[in-house]
Amino acid sequence: MEFWQGFEALAPDGPRQADMLARMPDGRALRLPLRDYGEIAVGGLIANQASFPVARQLARWMAEATVPFAPEVVVGLPTLGHVFGSLVAETLGHRNWVAPGYSRKLWYEEALSVPLASSTSPGERRMWLDPRLLPRLAGRRVLVVDDVISTGRSALAALALLARAGCMPVAFCVAMAQGDRWRATWPLAMPIVAACATPLFRRSPEGWLPLEATAPRDIAFPLRHHGETRRTP
Repeated sequence: MEFWQGFEALAPDGPRQADMLARMPDGRALRLPLRDYGEIAVGGLIANQASFPVARQLARWMAEATVPFAPEVVVGLPTLGHVFGSLVAETLGHRNWVAPGYSRKLWYEEALSVPLASSTSPGERRMWLDPRLLPRLAGRRVLVVDDVISTGRSALAALALLARAGCMPVAFCVAMAQGDRWRATWPLAMPIVAACATPLFRRSPEGWLPLEATAPRDIAFPLRHHGETRRTP
């Protein structure tokens, strides 16, 4: 079975065995594999394996959810956030975007880098920002874009990197909010916007069952069937 290749009808909830259906803003679903972490499982999204129509539609929903924040420049995080960074920026009418990376170029400065580790990529590495891109950020309303927020570790590293560049983003935008584990350490003043949200799953004799509602509180989503956003109660 191939995942991330197209949208389909949303099926009734129930125990899952190896995959799940993530509800989209228009009422359709995107089939995702369940990643088994032992006590919990999560719906996985590998953005650079998605079909072009799926990636473009997710980016449109992401851009729609960010309109109230009036972003002037998009920062797309490595690596899978790069899939959406340029698409969201273009959808918002921007002429370019900013792409931090994991490799250091000869002209990069240590001061514009931060260490990080993520839930899917163990081991410490560094995120770097090209100093030549600082003029794109200076004095502008910055939107950070990534594929998923899960534990929040890479997202917090991105905020630390941008702080070194002298800017505080107006919002953090993802294709999917994956559970609520990130909430424990997330800055309350930093809004999260998402195209969709998925729960964590717990193991049961019948299969995997969701641990929480699929729309975590305090996240802005595209309003279904309308060109405006709502915030979950």
